[in-house]
Amino acid sequence: MLRLMRDYATSWMIKFILGAIVLVFVFWGVGSFDSGSAGKVAVVNDHVITIEEYRDAYNNLVDRMRSTFGGSLDEDMIKALGLRRQALDQLINEALLVQQAQALDFRVTDEELALAIRNIPAFQRAGIFDSRLYQNVLGRYRMTPEEFEAAQRRAMLAQKVRTLVTRTVQVSEDEALSWYKWQNAEVDLNFVHFSPAAYETVDVTVDEVRNRFEQNPERYKTEEKVKVRYIRFAPEDYLDSVSVSDEQLRQYYDAHPEEFRTPKTVEARHILFKLPQGADEKTVQAQREKALEVLKKARAGEDFAELARQYSEGPSAEQGGYLGTFKKEDMVAPFSEKAFSMKPGEVSDPVRTRFGWHLIRVEKVNEAAQTPFAAAKDDIRRKITMAEARTLAYEEAGAVYDVSFEGDDLVRAAEERDLSVQTTDLFTRRGPAKGIQEPGEFAKAAFALKPMEISEVKEFSDGYYLLQVLESIPAEVPEFEAVAGEVRADVIQQKKDLRAKEDAAAFLEALRADGESMEKKSSAVARPMQSTGFFKRGEQIPQIGYAQEISQAAFLLTEKTPLPDSPLKGPIGYYVIRLKDRREPPAEEFSGQRAGVEQSLRQQKEQRAFGEWLAQVKEKSEIAIEQEFVE
Repeated sequence: MLRLMRDYATSWMIKFILGAIVLVFVFWGVGSFDSGSAGKVAVVNDHVITIEEYRDAYNNLVDRMRSTFGGSLDEDMIKALGLRRQALDQLINEALLVQQAQALDFRVTDEELALAIRNIPAFQRAGIFDSRLYQNVLGRYRMTPEEFEAAQRRAMLAQKVRTLVTRTVQVSEDEALSWYKWQNAEVDLNFVHFSPAAYETVDVTVDEVRNRFEQNPERYKTEEKVKVRYIRFAPEDYLDSVSVSDEQLRQYYDAHPEEFRTPKTVEARHILFKLPQGADEKTVQAQREKALEVLKKARAGEDFAELARQYSEGPSAEQGGYLGTFKKEDMVAPFSEKAFSMKPGEVSDPVRTRFGWHLIRVEKVNEAAQTPFAAAKDDIRRKITMAEARTLAYEEAGAVYDVSFEGDDLVRAAEERDLSVQTTDLFTRRGPAKGIQEPGEFAKAAFALKPMEISEVKEFSDGYYLLQVLESIPAEVPEFEAVAGEVRADVIQQKKDLRAKEDAAAFLEALRADGESMEKKSSAVARPMQSTGFFKRGEQIPQIGYAQEISQAAFLLTEKTPLPDSPLKGPIGYYVIRLKDRREPPAEEFSGQRAGVEQSLRQQKEQRAFGEWLAQVKEKSEIAIEQEFVE
């Protein structure tokens, strides 16, 4: 296999994307499917899952979680996330899928495997596979090419089974349109806000403050802190070491033709005469007659934009029917086919789509074009040069890491290479206050380390880093006296919050009881009624802010039940809301988003279909798990 990979290797620049490495690890874990029959954790239809396989899969899963949660990933969190069972389930699923692939006589040829590996960006220089980089990256992950290729082959077999199971999944236009309408529906609310800040006088006793501290001591813990020394390997420092030949530029240009091709586009206006779904022939013809009457005006020389403002029933009417510049695939087929066959200044006969009849006027045609090599070569040179500089930076970071094990090794290795070693002040999980471009990500990497431990090479937006924790100060619960003021403020806030909640509940109950308008009721309690204006699911609510609980409740309200069951917690206090209006999105806007909607729905349906199929396979299989691995 290595010979086959070397045959496809080239000698030029790396476009190295460390985060793109090995999709198979994310789902399957590492380890040979045909490992020996050492201590077992489970048996799947006579296939033994060994302790070694399980340990590898579990450790990889923990490493991935640690990269997300950093030092906060402790044994309690590991147990809460169920990582041990997740690792075992991954191995069981893998075994079942490979068995299904074998039963179906599926194969992954060496050529298929080589092509898949060559297409992984992490192993490419400027878009072309490089065998030196391939072995370098795998070495960083302590894998041999043989182990990786075996894992990749299994993942490809599994994907073939998945494709077989999901290939019949379809998304109808009605499904996509229904989801689009649900996702883009909007509501407008009236609301009254009960803010805790409005309650100025709150009595608090010393005992209440002390009880609050004793019941919630963890809340007042100091933040853990670390001090870090680090080396930054900046790609720009390696630019002078890069040389790019004209031959390499030409290779890149020839290998990426789409990058230098501009597709044909059309700039147009239209006038829409709507047709409802399932319109009868009489309605269809009546709308067509309207279109023909307006067409006569347009071809007689009347301004098309003014006609659109007067007659169009589409959302672009106010803009004179202007649709902007679009590619052919951006519009529904009948519309785009006609628009792309016209010349500038032409006005079409009526064109029928599922939205109705359209009159189209083409303003401008931008023909497809290919940027010539001479015009593109400077951009290509910059791209390849930066890619190679990033590779050189990564390789030097790896070289320093390889000779740095503990203590002052990092400093000595840096001095030998004339590299600068920086040291931060103590910082929390929010990251250093200065000197670091991505403080949050830097902190996540730092808090995953033990004192004096040196990190693996970390990639941030401004280059590669090696980190070493010099000092670690753990979080601790302070003495009560040290935080008494903070605790007292929390008790006051808690009491204000409770009063706001109680008053909001009383207001809602009164509103529901006598049926008076919200505006009148709000005046009686000296709190103004406000309106949000229209907003969609998941959006920030105007006048309120991001409030998931309020948003979810708002879209459940109807004309018959315009009030929620209880006051709703928002960003600042409590809110009593009432449905003011609801509206559906214009159906004609769906065409521009249809492809994305259908793809999203298809993925959801495929995931559901595959999960149901896999559950059936499990039911028909003999799966025995050793008792100590059953949670």
